[in-house]
Amino acid sequence: MGRDLTPLFAPASVAVVGASDDPAKYGHAVASQALRAPGRRPVHLVNRRGGTVLGRTAATSLSAIGEPVELVVISVPAAGFEAAVDEALACGAKAIVAITAGFAEAGPAGLARQRTVADRVRAAGAVLVGPNCLGIADNTTELYLASDRFAPGGIALLSQSGNLALELQLRGEPYGLGFSRFVSLGNQADVTLVDLVEDCARHRATSAIAVYAEDFGDGRAFAAAAAAAGKPVVLLTAGRGSASARSAQSHTGALTTSADVVSAACRDAGVELVRTPREMTVVLAALAAGPRTAGRRTAVFTDGGGHGAVAADAAEDAGLDVPELGARTQERLRSVLWEQSSVGNPVDLAGMGEQRPLSYADTVGELLAGDEVDAVLMTGYFGGYAASDGGLGGGAAGGSVLAEGETRAAKEIVAHLAAVPKPLVVQSMYPRSASCRVLAEAGVPVFSATEDAARALAAMTGRAASGRGGGPLPPLPPAAAPLRDPGYHAVRAVLADAGVPFPAAREVTDEAGLLAAAAEFEGPYVLKALHLLHKSDAGGVALRLADRAALLAAYREMRARLGAPAYSVEAMADLTDGVELIVGVNRDPRFGPVAMVGLGGVLTETLRDVAFALAPVPAGRAEELLRGLRSAALLDGVRGRPAVAVAAAAGVVERITAAAAAHPEIAELEVNPLLVRPDGALALDARAVLH
Repeated sequence: MGRDLTPLFAPASVAVVGASDDPAKYGHAVASQALRAPGRRPVHLVNRRGGTVLGRTAATSLSAIGEPVELVVISVPAAGFEAAVDEALACGAKAIVAITAGFAEAGPAGLARQRTVADRVRAAGAVLVGPNCLGIADNTTELYLASDRFAPGGIALLSQSGNLALELQLRGEPYGLGFSRFVSLGNQADVTLVDLVEDCARHRATSAIAVYAEDFGDGRAFAAAAAAAGKPVVLLTAGRGSASARSAQSHTGALTTSADVVSAACRDAGVELVRTPREMTVVLAALAAGPRTAGRRTAVFTDGGGHGAVAADAAEDAGLDVPELGARTQERLRSVLWEQSSVGNPVDLAGMGEQRPLSYADTVGELLAGDEVDAVLMTGYFGGYAASDGGLGGGAAGGSVLAEGETRAAKEIVAHLAAVPKPLVVQSMYPRSASCRVLAEAGVPVFSATEDAARALAAMTGRAASGRGGGPLPPLPPAAAPLRDPGYHAVRAVLADAGVPFPAAREVTDEAGLLAAAAEFEGPYVLKALHLLHKSDAGGVALRLADRAALLAAYREMRARLGAPAYSVEAMADLTDGVELIVGVNRDPRFGPVAMVGLGGVLTETLRDVAFALAPVPAGRAEELLRGLRSAALLDGVRGRPAVAVAAAAGVVERITAAAAAHPEIAELEVNPLLVRPDGALALDARAVLH
């Protein structure tokens, strides 16, 4: 059930320690907000000098109040913070909101102080938000303990930035977005982002959870909480650069950046990942609007060819499909449009809207009714006729008639949508016109920018569109006996025990061992120099050695050139009709094991055709990743080559990623290449790097 945060969001009483009449002090802002609902619960103001604050008598200390206080806000200088916490706990506080800064963000000494305080709070059975936070608010319980007001609504906003929270409030206002709760995360010394996501998921008045996070703490737990939330989670994050990849020691590490990790976690958890406050607002507006669907087949509808072409590109950039409409749908559209209208997709009125504004509604009705259409993006001039200050409706008599017709069309569009509820998003040059307001008031998202409309529609469609998250994440397997030897054959043994198939191989250190190994299986042979991380780059791999004589010659040449202490003699796999893949797992400090799959072999880093997911990766998800690669067509056969066994490859991916996830001592594990042929999959090389 998670932690009980009732004292934090619905306390019986509140005290603000550090309340002040000085507008320059944060204790003034918080105290002013706290007094907005004095009838809901007792609100006590504490100032060590006593006197009055904001016209009310201030207590000189918490103990001077003379009665228990359930929630205490502490906004005092850092030197007096610990004493204030101790007094709050002594007075029976069950929740503390710590505004005071100067802890983990100030260095190791501050971190040590912060941990000590958090331990005291937990030992007392209380909870603490912060320190170094900007307060909390809960519109559903009239709890106002932050400097800014938040319009009431269904969004829980959990943010590590006060200014970004304020921007989201301002950006959301035109779309009617409001907030059930606001929590400034601060340093998360006790109450974490995960705790808050879990609690907001249980909060009936919260319909969506918006997060701005710079530090996830336990990123995997965040992903699991978001996946299980049962309501949409939208994430804006920072620090997703590639600097962390520079120290990686394998292909997997070189390709796995923090951006890849966060994106993978969000996809697996069903979290909507956004890049800017504007995009977050667009997505939240979409999620607060009409129906959602798992399908992404989108009809683009316009009254001008340019808008249609631009919108189609924007839709595809947002991950939507814009297929050509089928013959039956095109025939139905032709029955309501005139001859010059385009009905392929984009669907273009080609000027008919000026002759008959209701053609907008007729077309939307036919598109919504089509079985091959999951969603509709309407773009262009709609709204212009009803606009009071522009377009053909700028006051002329004919314009007035068109404006009335356009408003009737908007009402009919709403009726069509009620009869066939599918995602519909509108981009208009006149988003504030009367006809667009009709749509917006009925729950149809209306935007002025084409890219916003496309992004909104993407949020209303696809895998996580049901709003139930991405489903439970695969659990981490129990830890296996630690791998002590990261050598090639030891790593192969771990993977082979997990069911990963390899060609026959033997490790040798001299010519006698080489010949003995060659006698155990037939050629052709492969010879690999061991203890080299990138064997191919160093010339440490010899392929297609036809017989023992060729094997011995290659061994002597390689040993003279490289001087490696050990070598591997292996059976040469049949590469005919095969596709080489790479499968790797990198252990991220926040999100744990993260898998990478993609096109493998020596061109892995050049082509960079890879996809990521949290490990372990179930076979079904692995097949989705493989099918989503840019080079996925190779898997189905090209230029007369047969299709390869993708399902078999996906099963091997599951076993590799599960083995890596069971070994927390492994920082990086990689199989490259994983050869996939029509008859199955075979791992041809493996390496691991220990922490």
